[in-house]
Amino acid sequence: MSNELQVMPEVIQPGALATLAKAEIDIQISTAHAYPRSLATFKTRAKSMATLDEETAAGCFYAVPRAGKTIEGPSIRLAEIIGSAWGNLRYGARIVEEGAEFVTAQGVCHDLETNVAATLEVRRRIVGKNGQRFSADMIGTTCNAACAIALRNAIFKVIPMVFTRDIYNAAKAVAIGDSKTLESRRQGAFEHFQKLGIESARVLQTIGKRAIEDVDLEDLTALTGLKTALRDGDTTLDLAFPKVPIDALPPVGRTNLRAAKPNGRTEAERVAEPQYPPTVAEALRHPQEFVDGFTETAAGGGSEMGPADRHF
Repeated sequence: MSNELQVMPEVIQPGALATLAKAEIDIQISTAHAYPRSLATFKTRAKSMATLDEETAAGCFYAVPRAGKTIEGPSIRLAEIIGSAWGNLRYGARIVEEGAEFVTAQGVCHDLETNVAATLEVRRRIVGKNGQRFSADMIGTTCNAACAIALRNAIFKVIPMVFTRDIYNAAKAVAIGDSKTLESRRQGAFEHFQKLGIESARVLQTIGKRAIEDVDLEDLTALTGLKTALRDGDTTLDLAFPKVPIDALPPVGRTNLRAAKPNGRTEAERVAEPQYPPTVAEALRHPQEFVDGFTETAAGGGSEMGPADRHF
C-alpha cells in the first residue's frame, strides 16, 4: 500500500476567473483614486514626447482621402503618447472576428480615475480587388492595422479633445516647420513618395498643385499626414494617390512640372485652370465642411475610423 500523497490540480471555475478579474480592476481603481493625475503634468509630459524630434512629431497625425474628401486627425502614435502621459488608464485591442471578407478588431479604453470606458470596433477588408483572399501574412498585417485603429479610436473617445488639441497642434508645428525649412522638407516629402513608386505628377494631383514649387506649408502638412496614414495602414498608395490619365493633367504638368511658377501665369490662365476635386489641403483649410461627409462614410460600414476622429 502506497503512502504517497497525491495532490489533485485545482480547477478554477469560470465564476472564480470573473471574481479575480474584478478584484484586479478594483485594486487599480483604488490606486488611481489614491494617486490622481495632474493635468499640468500630463500636458507637459505629453507635449515633450510628441515634439521630441521631427520624426516623432510627423507620426502623430494622418490625412486620408475618403469618398472624394479628406479626413485628417491624430494617429495611433499620438494615442500611445496621450495614453501613457494620461495615466490611470487601461486600454487594449484584439481581433473579435475573422470572416470571409472582413476582420473585426475591438479597441477598449477604461479611465480608472473617472470610471469612463469606451469599446469601439473597426472592420478591415481582407479581400483584394480581384476577389482573392489575402495571404496569411497579409491578413496578419491587416489585423494589426485594424487593432491599432480601434485602439486609437477608443483612447480618443475616453480622453477629452480639450486636453489633446494643443499637443496635436504642437506636433504638427514641429513636423511641418516654417518658411525657413519649407524647401528642404518639401523636397524630402517628394523624394519619400518617389521611393514608394509614386511620381511627382500623382502627388501634385492629390494636393491640387501644378508644380513642386507651388507646394506650401498646408500642402506639406497634408503630405506628412499621408505618410503616417500609409505607414499605419489607414490607407493605400492607390487610394491616397489615384492614377490620373495624362490628359487630365494641366498642360504645364504634362510638359515640365518643375518649371511651372505661380508668378509666371496670367490671371486669365489661373481662371482657366481645371477644377480639381476636394484636396487634402482644402480639407485642412476648411475641416468642418468635411465632418458630415466622414460621419456618413463611417455609418455606412466598413470604415476604418470611428467617431473619435471627428474631434480634430
